[in-house]
Amino acid sequence: MRIDIISAAPDLLKSPFNHSIIKRAKEKGLAEIHIHDLRSFGLGNYRQIDDTQFGGGAGMVLMIEPIANCIEQLQAERTYDEIIYMTPDAKTLTQSVSNTLSLKENILILTGHYKGVDQRIRDKYITREISIGDYVLTGGELAAAVLCDSIIRLIPGVIGDETSALTDSFQDNLLSPPVYTRPSDYKGMKVPDILLSGNFPKIEDWRSEQAYKRTQQIRPDLLDE
Repeated sequence: MRIDIISAAPDLLKSPFNHSIIKRAKEKGLAEIHIHDLRSFGLGNYRQIDDTQFGGGAGMVLMIEPIANCIEQLQAERTYDEIIYMTPDAKTLTQSVSNTLSLKENILILTGHYKGVDQRIRDKYITREISIGDYVLTGGELAAAVLCDSIIRLIPGVIGDETSALTDSFQDNLLSPPVYTRPSDYKGMKVPDILLSGNFPKIEDWRSEQAYKRTQQIRPDLLDE
């Protein structure tokens, strides 16, 4: 999988992609991540990428020309399965969306900044808009990193035990059951006996029951879905 990211603040994306599972995915050749500095496509001597809003109002808007030029240059080099805009005023990212995107070959992500991007970019180029929650960040870079992490970890071979991702919360509209490790008794706080029994069918039944109970208590809306 190849992911291209267009950013007005590309330095924000360096650390998230150079550690842990994402770093290993890149080293294995399972994922490529290319970050493109929008200012390289800026206008004039000062590489301008933003301007004031028509109609007045506080906050700057990312201009259409630098973004369009960047997108079109990248499109000339390859075909993208999705061109995604990270924005709080979109449908919220879900595990189902991540599952779908993990099957794609080429994805282009545009990150917003300031008050966002000129609406004409969204109208002409964007195929999918994604929010990571009902709150506003200073830019879409961290949201893009969240999206990439949620996608790349699902690619076969990225996680050592591929069944691990299949038992995560939200994969079956349930939260994960509680998990434990050594020691089995810590200052009187004991691991449930069933997990120490070695009876794996009963353990799976217990986990399913606990997953349902946790979902019912914490996220009953998932059960409605």
